Amino acid sequence: MCTSLNFSAPHALFGRNLDLEYAFGEQVALTPRRYPFPMKIEPVTESHYAMLGMASSGGGVPLYAEAFNEKGVYMAGLNFPGNACYAAQPQQGRRNVTPYELIPWVLGQCETLAQARELLENTCLVGIPFAPGFPLAPLHFHVADPTGSFVVEPMQDGLHLYDNPTGVLTNNPPFPYQLMNLNNYQHLSPLPPEKRFAASLPLAPYGQGMGAIGLPGDASPMSRFVKAVFLSANADFGPTPESAVAEFFHILDGVSMVRGSVVTEQGKLDMTTYSCCIDAARQIYYYKTYENNRINAVYMQHEDLDSSQPIFYPLETKQSFNPIN
Repeated sequence: MCTSLNFSAPHALFGRNLDLEYAFGEQVALTPRRYPFPMKIEPVTESHYAMLGMASSGGGVPLYAEAFNEKGVYMAGLNFPGNACYAAQPQQGRRNVTPYELIPWVLGQCETLAQARELLENTCLVGIPFAPGFPLAPLHFHVADPTGSFVVEPMQDGLHLYDNPTGVLTNNPPFPYQLMNLNNYQHLSPLPPEKRFAASLPLAPYGQGMGAIGLPGDASPMSRFVKAVFLSANADFGPTPESAVAEFFHILDGVSMVRGSVVTEQGKLDMTTYSCCIDAARQIYYYKTYENNRINAVYMQHEDLDSSQPIFYPLETKQSFNPIN
């Protein structure tokens, strides 16, 4: 359960809500250019573009949920249960990588969205977990840069790549159906409603926002997709980079999960564990957590990008307040 967003230039902002009923040891992780990413099938990547994002640590290896690289390419993995399907064996004549390797593998070598698409068109996702005790997550992927985005969905009949005109990705169902479903909401508007129900009746709006009556508000993937597209399409980012980042977080807040509002079949409480916003132009990773909604910032250029060891930044999870008197 997640929501990922991208906005093209001039904003060039990317990011996501990660919705889970548990923590997975997530930390902000910066991988410098000379860290040798271990690979299961492909040769070890000794040198690559630096990348920054949210990851767990598998024995010191960054296992990214989402990240961006120094060239401004973004990639996120989102839950895709029941539909995600990985190859049982490597395929001859294709580049064979595992799901947990895909984000650093693409970000490590692609400068543009076009390069990422060309690479992925010849890629096979092989169902090999990172190690015993690390489950193989069923994922699809959102890939973006300042020019646009596309969706990657590994399914039973192969790896599908779809242009993403909305800049939004959630979970199930598959992406083409998400796009088709938007046709059911084309009458919604941020403007006051026009009277069309009955010309003879004295009908009038009695409050703001009535032009969007019917906009979904539940936490299901299809509803979050529709609402995130609506909010994204009508957002006003303001005049400064700071106001644009704040607006991005407001959009994510509009589709976030409040703890206790979604209970899993196992009786656990699903919630938005963290939200992030990536400013690609300034190479800054912003995040806030469920426990601490103050926005934190990690700057890629503040570190030595030519080093060989990843840097992990523990999350600021204790709520902080700004006293004014």
